[in-house]
Amino acid sequence: MTQGARVTTRPGTPSREAATHCPYCALQCGMVLRENGRRVEVLPRQFPTNRGGLCQKGWTAAELLDHPDRLTTPLVRDRRGGELRPASWDEALDRVATGIRAVQDRYGRDAVAVFGGGGLTNEKAYALGKFARVALRTRHIDYNGRWCMSSAAAAGLRAFGVDRGLPFPLADLGRAETLLLVGANPAETMPPLLRHLADQRARGGRLIVVDPRLTATARQADLHLQPLPGTDLAVANALLHIALSEGWVDRAYVAERTSGFDEVRRTVAGYWPAEVERLSGVPVADLEATARALATVDRAIVLTARGAEQHAKGVDTVAAFINLTLALGLPGRPGSGYGCLTGQGNGQGGREHGQKADQLPGYRRIDDPAAREHVARVWGVPAEDLPGPGVPAYALLDSLGTATGPRALLVFGSNPVVSAPRAARIESRLRDLDLLVVADFLRSETAELADVVLPVAQWAEEDGTMTNLEGRVLRRRALREPPAGVRTDLAVLAALAARLEGGAAGGEGFPTDPRAVFEELRRASAGGPADYAGVTWDRVERDDGVFWPCPDPDGPDTPRLFADSFPTPDGRARFHAVTHRPAAEAVSAEYPLHFTTGRVLAQYQSGAQTRRVDALRRAAPNGFVELHPDLADRLGVTEGDEVRVVSRRGELRAPARVSPAIRPDTVFAPFHWPGAARANSVTNDAVDPISGMPEFKICAVRVERA
Repeated sequence: MTQGARVTTRPGTPSREAATHCPYCALQCGMVLRENGRRVEVLPRQFPTNRGGLCQKGWTAAELLDHPDRLTTPLVRDRRGGELRPASWDEALDRVATGIRAVQDRYGRDAVAVFGGGGLTNEKAYALGKFARVALRTRHIDYNGRWCMSSAAAAGLRAFGVDRGLPFPLADLGRAETLLLVGANPAETMPPLLRHLADQRARGGRLIVVDPRLTATARQADLHLQPLPGTDLAVANALLHIALSEGWVDRAYVAERTSGFDEVRRTVAGYWPAEVERLSGVPVADLEATARALATVDRAIVLTARGAEQHAKGVDTVAAFINLTLALGLPGRPGSGYGCLTGQGNGQGGREHGQKADQLPGYRRIDDPAAREHVARVWGVPAEDLPGPGVPAYALLDSLGTATGPRALLVFGSNPVVSAPRAARIESRLRDLDLLVVADFLRSETAELADVVLPVAQWAEEDGTMTNLEGRVLRRRALREPPAGVRTDLAVLAALAARLEGGAAGGEGFPTDPRAVFEELRRASAGGPADYAGVTWDRVERDDGVFWPCPDPDGPDTPRLFADSFPTPDGRARFHAVTHRPAAEAVSAEYPLHFTTGRVLAQYQSGAQTRRVDALRRAAPNGFVELHPDLADRLGVTEGDEVRVVSRRGELRAPARVSPAIRPDTVFAPFHWPGAARANSVTNDAVDPISGMPEFKICAVRVERA
């Protein structure tokens, strides 16, 4: 019997229940799964993050467990251009191992790459990083979380010395007198979070939203700032300019707890509100009202999300908002500070333990000799055998199949054919590989291109841990075993390591028991910034999760960071002077409009899962292009007309949705659909020079009737 699951005797058929967490976003809402026969239903569960609530995606999550599209046998392709056919596990794994050896024998160790996902459990993320560095001995590993929180992570590390999405418990949102959401739309991306916003409003709090669209969240705001996409940095600098002019800066906090403020003060002096209004479109009166609302209360929180971060200057944009919070003395106080709303289910834990190109477990830098020695001892390999840093996700994918890039790729928990920027180019790169292996439970658009597809377990069929947007480590509990013919990702990695004979004692260095993997993770992370040494499965279950860092099993965890100092060499937070710069691609006579992307309530990420759920498909059956009525009139487009959105990289076709919620100079499309409606056929692959984040949120396009 899986720990955390129970069988209850009822009249008729016995049922099995498991208290677990939703498989989707980083809120990681608590839920109970109940199985009667083969039918699985989702029941509410009181948990601090969601307090019994779930969104439509969560309520329908169990429908995928027995979906007719579920993969239950490996698939292999005999020749390029041939069809995928069923195969045994031995044939499929032998094909993968033989292909890896052939590629590495011809091109070298780094000719094989690994691409992971922000939805993998901590145990799987850890094992994947270890597999890449020990079994494959390649430097080429990264993951789709690079496109989620990397800019906020880099800015947080530079300013605070640590990257944790929310450095305070989620409940702090309800205590804030002013809450500023920048590029965030939780009403559609994580609806149960609105319970905390309701607490804030009930206490008389003020909500301000910065977004180019009048989203479902912005409609609930006391004030909506609607800037031109790509101008958030200028808005942040203008807010700090106003705070300085009005004498609202917390001079004592700045002097005692920070460094670098003088340069920032000189930089923002040039961001006159009138000039920023001209640049961004946000009225001076709204800038002044926002600065006043943040600076004249005891408790204020600033949250950023993808709208502000998915830019080629995303790190600098987040830094500008962190500068504002530091100048006002907010970080480290209850109900105050800066935070980032993580997107993917394990976007936090997924990057802490080895999936990122430059990191080892515990959020250690892979180029740090001491970190390499520590992790190598845990893994039982010489430190000099560990490869060095790889390259960020887009650079990795864009190099596939080229003379200098990897010739083989293993994909776990990701669907880059739909989710990558400039997606047609990445699709072409995947087709150029000598070997593409995809581990998934459905035939995603990426799996359709693979040479080998390995069917793996779903979230309700394996135990493990996740780390949510608060840095709270949670227990994911299995309700039942995977179907016959399906293996877990851990079992796949162990079997491949044994065949490659490159792991520590072959496959023996890769346990298939997730609890054993977590125990090793604890040792590997000990002493690192993300220290899980004091986190145990039993403690997580007893305490409704454990906040890292937690170095001692008998000591406290850390729900709130920065109360007394920052984890920097001198204990001070660092200001960074940043300046606005235009988007990587300017509008022109040929491409006169700005294009931006985002999500809708009923779909998730690339949509490979949610597009298969009947209720979600009915709620959001297809992609669309949102146009302002003035723009629609100029184009001669009416509601439902098919339009083409064309950029320098490609085009998408989808029905028009005419709405005053969007700016007249901007068009919007959700990114959950493949094919003609694939929004990422259009998006720009320019990246932030620090984080590697692509500029998903703005590029130049033209729109025309199809």
